[in-house]
Amino acid sequence: MNIMKALGILAVLLAIVGAFVTIPYLAAMLVVLGLIGGVGIAGEDHVRVIVSALALTALAGVLGNIPAVGHYLNGIVANLGLMASGAAIIIILGNVYRRFKP
Repeated sequence: MNIMKALGILAVLLAIVGAFVTIPYLAAMLVVLGLIGGVGIAGEDHVRVIVSALALTALAGVLGNIPAVGHYLNGIVANLGLMASGAAIIIILGNVYRRFKP
């Protein structure tokens, strides 16, 4: 198992546990893990990651309508959206850099 896969698993575990208990600075940790993980994402997966980040972030609230477990599912998906958003940000910044580098 490489370090990027281990960081991804850690981020998913944090996202799940964070939906059930309060973890200080969880959002910051997930974004930073996403930023780190975004560096290792292959070029052909960039669009998929960016769209996933947008969809997870935008649609997480829909799960809140499910009785009894919706709040937890909403938290998990929103936390995963934070992680994916971090990866999307680093991908976009890398693309901007490559476009304008001398």
